[in-house]
Amino acid sequence: MRITDTADMWWKTAVVYCLDVETFMDWNDDGTGDLAGLAQRIDYLSELGVTCLWLMPFYPSPDRDDGYDITDFYGVDPRLGTHGDLVEAIRTAHDRGMRVIVDLVVNHTSDQHPWFVASRESKESPYRDWYVWVDEPPAGQQPEPVFPDQENSVWALDEKTGQYYLHHFYKYQPDLNVTNPAVRDEIARIVGFWLALGVSGFRVDAVPFFIDTIGESPTALPDPHEVVRDLRAFINRRSGDAILLGEVNVPFEQQLEFFGGSEGGELTLQFDFITMQNMYLALARRNAEPLQRALEQRPQIPRECQWGTFVRNHDELTLDKLSDEERQEVFDAFGPEERMQVYGRGLIRRLPPMLDGDADRIRMVYSLLFSLPGTPVLFYGEEIGMGENLEIGDRTAVRTPMQWTSEPGAGFSRNDDTGKFPAPLVTGEFGPQNVNVQAQRADPDSLLNFVRLLITRYRSSPELGWGDFEVLPQPSPQVFVHRSTWEDAVLIAMHNFGPDPVTVPLELEDGSTAIDLLSPRDEEIKGEVDLGRYGYCWLRVITPTTRRLR
Repeated sequence: MRITDTADMWWKTAVVYCLDVETFMDWNDDGTGDLAGLAQRIDYLSELGVTCLWLMPFYPSPDRDDGYDITDFYGVDPRLGTHGDLVEAIRTAHDRGMRVIVDLVVNHTSDQHPWFVASRESKESPYRDWYVWVDEPPAGQQPEPVFPDQENSVWALDEKTGQYYLHHFYKYQPDLNVTNPAVRDEIARIVGFWLALGVSGFRVDAVPFFIDTIGESPTALPDPHEVVRDLRAFINRRSGDAILLGEVNVPFEQQLEFFGGSEGGELTLQFDFITMQNMYLALARRNAEPLQRALEQRPQIPRECQWGTFVRNHDELTLDKLSDEERQEVFDAFGPEERMQVYGRGLIRRLPPMLDGDADRIRMVYSLLFSLPGTPVLFYGEEIGMGENLEIGDRTAVRTPMQWTSEPGAGFSRNDDTGKFPAPLVTGEFGPQNVNVQAQRADPDSLLNFVRLLITRYRSSPELGWGDFEVLPQPSPQVFVHRSTWEDAVLIAMHNFGPDPVTVPLELEDGSTAIDLLSPRDEEIKGEVDLGRYGYCWLRVITPTTRRLR
């Protein structure tokens, strides 16, 4: 395959950056981030090396679930701006070489959405079958609500009509009925609308719940995956290089089904929750074995598909795929206080506070992220080492305003009343006085500049997105070494999960040497590599015939 062919599948080597418009940059000084502010900060994202923006929901909403309870899938929340503001931000991103994807949250709506308001008016409403209604909840064991501390059932009684409606999430978020062809047609229209405005795809929320047909006749939609296949086919017709990035937190074998099996045709990318969770277990143990095991258990996926790798996202840091004992190990290491835990399965913390601000260890983790096989996804503020605000609680503890400067409003807003901000600022060691973009841009040794270096090296190493992946066994369990090979390109990455320095053997073919892409010294390496405490390196293998740049 030629290097020029990689542009046809841009998502294989993208750098995705997730942000919430309302917490990113306030430009009109009302205390809420807005689309005009996003447009002003696109050059910062371009400078960082981001190639794809992922915008969290910006749609009209009662905002009971941070915008995921939507009342108009075609609209823009007036607090954030207008359709014109959004199009200008998208066009500016395109001019700087960035694509934009948006959240597609169509497994449920707000209970204030006009569709549901009409649906609950009567059993004869033309919108009744747009949602899932039953006289009594189905017999047998019921699925657990997504938020078990807030809801005790996925069924809620509507007093007016005497029937129950389905809601996997909160009761104010009724599930749409995807067995109804009219609903599927409407979802296609929604997708087509945003594609026409210039987006390059969608992050699809809660995909397994989206295609769940509980409460409906099995004959209504014999193969629920047909919904995802049809959606993928539709966006491919409308825009040949648009993507579906799916949130699918299920075992690996089920994830393969959501790619469309060995032939593909469903989701373009999926987040790798299992590898993420095992990475944290490896960090807690200071032993690379859990990470290695998870990566080796990944199924082979279609060539046009990709894994989305991440350290942190906008939700709780879920650990649900670990055993109870493994999860407790991570809790003990990184979230020992009850207020740091949520739903009995996850943490509401960001990485730097979990690692006690240990700069070596933090950098090792981000070096690992960008060298793993897959497409790295960053959550806003990760590049500067932002922390969380535990006083907020719940998943929103990590959704605090972006820290641009050390000013009282963190440079997020010039509004003097921080009580009008969408969330309180982080305080203490990881607050804006100590962690902000402005200071780190001027510091060549900052985390921001280190992440920028990682992105530069990642983008010039297509073997990380395209190559064959292989774990290289090591005598020391604290060391993780893997090799990515694509045509004549070979990159070997080494990471030390322990605080003790270690010497790692390096076996190369005769006549070959290696250079460390993350070191300022352009020196050739042979034989072995010394890794310091939580050390790391990316080695580009140089053969006598290679034409790759050092």
